[in-house]
Amino acid sequence: MIVTLKNAMTVDVEDYFQVSAFEPYIAKNQWDALPHRVANNTHRVLDLFAAHGIKATFFTLGWVAERYPDVVKRIVAEGHELACHGYEHIRVTEQTPAQFRADVAKTKLILEDLGGVAVNGYRAASYSINASNLWALDILQEEGFAYSSSIYPVKHDLYGMPDAPRFRYEPLAGHPDFKEIPITTLKIGAKNLPCGGGGFFRFYPYAVSKWAFRRVNQAEQQAAIFYFHPWEIDPEQPRQSGLNLKTRTRHYLNLQRMEGRIKQLLRDFEWDTMAKVFL
Repeated sequence: MIVTLKNAMTVDVEDYFQVSAFEPYIAKNQWDALPHRVANNTHRVLDLFAAHGIKATFFTLGWVAERYPDVVKRIVAEGHELACHGYEHIRVTEQTPAQFRADVAKTKLILEDLGGVAVNGYRAASYSINASNLWALDILQEEGFAYSSSIYPVKHDLYGMPDAPRFRYEPLAGHPDFKEIPITTLKIGAKNLPCGGGGFFRFYPYAVSKWAFRRVNQAEQQAAIFYFHPWEIDPEQPRQSGLNLKTRTRHYLNLQRMEGRIKQLLRDFEWDTMAKVFL
């Protein structure tokens, strides 16, 4: 084991066709007609965590929970944290405050009814809380959430708030119990570089991610967050046609290596849920 500081392992529970990059190619009214792989893939992730004695936080879509309640029940039964990812992966930047409130309230209720536990955490689709819609944090606090993990302090073409704090902070005056817990970055000079997981983890050699997490833990003495999606350990998922080069590369790059890299990450660092690491 490299360090004794615990990091937060997180999974965004959504299917391959629900990613934001596929929005121009796959309409939501097609979702039920497509082959669903999220349940089997999430069970594979749960098997993987069980084999390594890992507890994690599962940010789960309400759409998935309604169709696969057994997945939600297993997440809770095995001691993981159940958290909210919105109902059907709509970015907060595409919602009005009223729409956002309805979305998170609906999803929180679905998850709590199925899981039989309080749902305290929220993660926005595609990290879509930024400087333009910080009102969303007020709504989350008002709807009973204890934390958000929705801000990525990087510059990116799809998301990001590069000037945001890099580590856990209290974004709402008068509400110190509500936390924003940003996705982990590595500060090199004046730039924040992404190192919290997802496509970046598949793009970099594993040694780079290992070095970055070790630096955050040891040099900065901070807990880190890692995230991935169940579809990322599924290289056999149906391939979509007509994708542009950027989207095709981002989605399919190194899927066949992802599970092996995650196993190595689970061995090299200590992990727990968001709530236990940060609250």
